[in-house]
Amino acid sequence: MRRARPAGGEGVTSSLPTIARVDLVAASDTAKAPLQPGNSPSLPRLHSQGVHASDHLEEAIRSAVRSRRAPLPPKQRPYKFGTTGFMLVMHVGAVAALLPRFWSWQALVVMAVLYWMTVLGVTLGLHRLLAHRSFVAPKWLERTLVLMGSLACQSGPIEWVGLHRHHHKYSDQPNDHHDAGRGLWWSHSDWMLHDIPAVQQVERFTGDLQRDSFYRWLDRWFLLLQLPLGAALWWYGQHSGVPGGGLGLVLWAIPLRLVVVYHVTWLVNSATHAFGYRNFDSPDLSRNCWWVAILSFGEGWHNNHHAHPSSARHGLRWFEFDITWQHIRLLQWLGLARRVRVARYEPAVSAAASS
Repeated sequence: MRRARPAGGEGVTSSLPTIARVDLVAASDTAKAPLQPGNSPSLPRLHSQGVHASDHLEEAIRSAVRSRRAPLPPKQRPYKFGTTGFMLVMHVGAVAALLPRFWSWQALVVMAVLYWMTVLGVTLGLHRLLAHRSFVAPKWLERTLVLMGSLACQSGPIEWVGLHRHHHKYSDQPNDHHDAGRGLWWSHSDWMLHDIPAVQQVERFTGDLQRDSFYRWLDRWFLLLQLPLGAALWWYGQHSGVPGGGLGLVLWAIPLRLVVVYHVTWLVNSATHAFGYRNFDSPDLSRNCWWVAILSFGEGWHNNHHAHPSSARHGLRWFEFDITWQHIRLLQWLGLARRVRVARYEPAVSAAASS
């Protein structure tokens, strides 16, 4: 992946005190070849002068990020009919799934298993493997994980990766498509209901994926993945005597699952740019939010991630539990993950204490 320098924000970051250090190293078979701190695609290298950002630093970043917003251009203001309609249908279906007539333990188990598959597909497959190449996996495993992530119906893998890489380059700047400077609702989900210029730049950020015919196919047909899943669950529910029948299983497995996964993913874009604490002085509003980390399998350690996007491990301190990282460790143990890049959090003695 082409490494991009930060675009804009130099005036914000040049005078900010640094607050933590991480050493980014490649684990296992590349442990002898450490990567330089700060060599991630979008952020400056970081070194330690303490643990938490000062209130002055927080206010400086927030003021700089929020001071440059203009109203949406007229052509971006209308809601997209297709996306908005789909989201409304999914939310209505999710509410319907919670009606007593559709409840069953079987539906809960199906939803839980598919939630694990989908969230892991997003965090492990689309995000840490495909978007950031934080480790290498066999092609069959990579494609399986990406297929699992595509069950989230958050666009195809090429568009997903392209928009994510775009976000890292322009994080919380006016051209970031879910810019936190436009407010919590915009960064949570409103952005995706409008036409965003970033979509036109997807190809620029995904040259490494454009050549893969499987990913191009998924980009076009990802929505259809729900059809065989729904058909199989409908048939099973109708012929097994499950309370709620096939419709109950389908409602729990598709609209309810999708809506929960949507909001968990959107919380990473919104809540972790608003709530929590910061280990690093990244030039954006990213924060570490423990409850988002639990729901999203470790993606809530978002300030850590923005400081070192190419690290396979997001929870860098002992109490920052990262479920996705534990899955990567398992893959390492099985010999299915190589060249795993890991950022190690090592707080240094502050300059004041050493003087």
